[in-house]
Amino acid sequence: MPQEDDNTVYVGSKPAMSYVLAVVTQFDEGHEQVHVKARGKAISRAVDVAEIVKSRFIEEATVEDISIGTDQIETDEGDEINVSSIQVDLSQ
Repeated sequence: MPQEDDNTVYVGSKPAMSYVLAVVTQFDEGHEQVHVKARGKAISRAVDVAEIVKSRFIEEATVEDISIGTDQIETDEGDEINVSSIQVDLSQ
């Protein structure tokens, strides 16, 4: 996955429209590309965010790349577990 920077929106448990607003704001600030990232159960919400941005807000936006992977994270008990991850790169 590309380098972390300020044009990355991390999708979590908030409503999808919260993240849509964040993506649109990044484009309004002049970024040509915005990375939408999520892990685990938030993956479907990240896909929804990308689709809502493309269909309702920035119709000229395109999906440049989609990366999927597995992140190892440590639980509170100290166990290592694998969690799926996705990154959708949107450009305008």
